[in-house]
Amino acid sequence: MLKASYTKYTLQFTEERGTSRGWLQTKDSWFIKVWNVKNPEIVGIGECSYLTGLNPEKLETYESRVAEVCSRINEREFWLNEGLTEFPSIHFGLEVALLDLEHKGSKILFDSPFSLSEQPTPINGLIWMGTFENMMQQVDEKIAVGFRCIKLKIGAIDFEKELHILQSIREKSDKIEIRVDANGAFAPAEALEKLKRLAEFNLHSIEQPIKQGMPATMNQLCKESPLPIALDEELIGKFTREAKIETLEAIQPPYIILKPSLIGGIKGSTEWIELAEERGINWWITSALESNIGLNAISQFVATTGNTMFQGLGTGKLYTNNIDSPLSVEGDEIFYKQDLNWNLSGV
Repeated sequence: MLKASYTKYTLQFTEERGTSRGWLQTKDSWFIKVWNVKNPEIVGIGECSYLTGLNPEKLETYESRVAEVCSRINEREFWLNEGLTEFPSIHFGLEVALLDLEHKGSKILFDSPFSLSEQPTPINGLIWMGTFENMMQQVDEKIAVGFRCIKLKIGAIDFEKELHILQSIREKSDKIEIRVDANGAFAPAEALEKLKRLAEFNLHSIEQPIKQGMPATMNQLCKESPLPIALDEELIGKFTREAKIETLEAIQPPYIILKPSLIGGIKGSTEWIELAEERGINWWITSALESNIGLNAISQFVATTGNTMFQGLGTGKLYTNNIDSPLSVEGDEIFYKQDLNWNLSGV
């Protein structure tokens, strides 16, 4: 017999952050807590993370669905199979809470060299949208720390200035892996020409050059682009196995990028991975601005997959009031340090 409750938690950014969906100062999460009535001191915790303009769920019904899940927690098989199909971030939060409870509230969700503090995971350094000067400063800071992979969000400032930033990185090093993320900023008519110009800087890939929902156009770009394309937003809202197969086969991308909060958590990510690998499509995982509760689950999950690419997991220091955890970023790697403690007093 299980019981559950939830807490809404507003994360405060250390500074205003620019995204393709506007400027962010705060971000809301809902923490689900689950316990057994016979052993109430052991509590599993999961995070339901919401980003306006990105999550497929509707905000006006979001908290009521979290509350319903908690009030009907003993129907967990229903929730984890069909009840939360169109609420992927709540599915992820419940999934992680139950997994944590199964592991006695330890936050060690998977056994791996990562969770045993034996092996870190390499991550990319994210350059946020901003002014030319601000973005250049971020690049210099990431290179100074030792990042071997830099991800640059583009489409916010003048394209020529963005090319200048890429040229600057290449002048500093021809070995740094550079990824760019357009968040659908390019118009279809101009996309191929821009991709050709970007390819001059020996980039690893570009995420979502045009908006999602144009599979034929995206497929043509994947065929013609000299720069490998990665699907990101294109995966959101593909709730069934059939929809996922249709997307992969219609577009045939070189890469897909998995954000567990947006695609059905560990279960949804595992299915995307299986379908992608069957078709020779590579992938990596990124967080979607979760707190350390969600980031921990994503980091531990990806460590079990054998994927050795740079992952997008360097978001733990974005907030002034994040949950203290054993996660630690040093250089361009994220560690789980078992000698550090969780502080869940505010959850």
